[in-house]
Order: sequence, then C-alpha cells, then structure tokens
Amino acid sequence: MSEEQTQQPEEQKETKCECAAGAPAWMVTYSDLVTLLLTFFVLLLSMASMDPVKFTEASSSIKDAFGIHAAPSHIEYAIPVLPSPPITQFSPIELQKSKEMYEKIKAQIDTLRLSDEIGVLRRDDNSIVLRVKDKILFKPGQATISPKSYPTLRTVAEIIRPLPMDLRIEGHTDDRPVSKSSFGNWELSVDRAVSVLRFFTRGDLLPLDRMSAIGYGKSRPAVPNRDEATRALNRRVDFVLRLNTSEARQAASATKKSMPL
Repeated sequence: MSEEQTQQPEEQKETKCECAAGAPAWMVTYSDLVTLLLTFFVLLLSMASMDPVKFTEASSSIKDAFGIHAAPSHIEYAIPVLPSPPITQFSPIELQKSKEMYEKIKAQIDTLRLSDEIGVLRRDDNSIVLRVKDKILFKPGQATISPKSYPTLRTVAEIIRPLPMDLRIEGHTDDRPVSKSSFGNWELSVDRAVSVLRFFTRGDLLPLDRMSAIGYGKSRPAVPNRDEATRALNRRVDFVLRLNTSEARQAASATKKSMPL
C-alpha cells in the first residue's frame, strides 16, 4: 500500500503540462500585424497632406503590392491660381536695373576721365541721359560733326553697345536765332541729331534699329536762358537711354503706326 502511494505522485509529476516561457506565439504574430497596420495608416495619413495626384499614385502602388489591381479612383482637384501683381508702368525689377545701369555708366565715364565732356543723369525712373555740349561736337551754327569729337562719340557708342537699352538722340539749342544761316533753331537741332545718328550708322558702331533722332530746338532748355553761361548749357546733344522692355517696344510700335507718312 505504501509503495502504490509513493508511485502515484511520481506519475502525476510526469503527466504535468510544461508551457514555454514568455508570450504565446500567436500574440507575437498578432502584435506584428497590428504594428504593420499602424505603420501603413500613418503612411497614408502623411501622404494625405501632399499633392492629390501623388497620393493617388502611391495608393495604387500599394494596392498593386498587395495584389489588388483595381483601377484607382479619380480624385477631383484644382490647381490654385495666384493673382498676378498689378501692372505698373515701371516694375521694381526695371527700376533696379535702371539704377544699376546708371551706376555702371557713371563709373565708366569717371574711369575714363570724361566727366568734363560727358554728363550722366537720370531723367525719370527708367531713362538715363548722356549729355554732351555742342561745342565738343559742332562748330557754332553748323551741323557737321567736328573730327576732333570722333573719339568722344566712339566712346559713347562703346558704353551704349552692350547695354539692353534703346537710344534716342536729342538735339537742343538756346533761344537765340542762328546767325549767318538759313536754318532756324529747330532745323539745326534736327540736323545735329541726325548727323550723330548717321555717324553711328556709317561707322557700324550701333545698330540702326536701336536708335532714333529728334530735334527740339529751343523748346526744352535744361536751364533758363539768362546769360551766355546758361545758353551754353542749353546748346547740347542728349543721348537718352531707355530700357528695352516689351512695354517700351509696344509703345514705340504704336507711335510708328500713328505717324503720318
């Protein structure tokens, strides 16, 4: 009896279930699946704030990876159109460019030590004027260019040539009538402006399509005609440079169309 009692606990010990330590295997697999699903939805959420087109493409790519070959759903989206800034006569970019051109031209003239012969000033927001006194270019009452002024005119052309600007050559006189000539002040100013334009054209210094010539006579003095000194300032040739912009070309084209033949 005692032997049977001693053998029974041993049999019970042998039949006891031994479980592995840690979490069950199915729980590890389930945790991995939940983690993957969480990562997948985080990925979708991060792409939801991007471009709808890219989101649709990414969603289709994920479906293909999972074996789902259904056509992606069409998503309506609109491309935002930003309003354009108001059109002004002179944009900030043109103003900045005009200022840079002015500083560049002034630095060139100062470097060449021609400030006594050629003056530089800004007439308006996008115009630069190179001013040359008439005594440097012409003899009194004449429209023929003096040979001694050729180097000055070539220097002016070299300064203007690389700039993206159009040139208008303006002739001006003082208020006194032209002595010993059948020309009046207006005719003299026009002939002088055309003479300079012809010099640039014949010397192949500047293309003709960038230039124009006009004479104002005594109608646009730089200073009031009070004495000989002020009249000498008014007898001049102005080289007016304007930025070669689309607006300027359209205005010039409209002016040419409106001019009578």
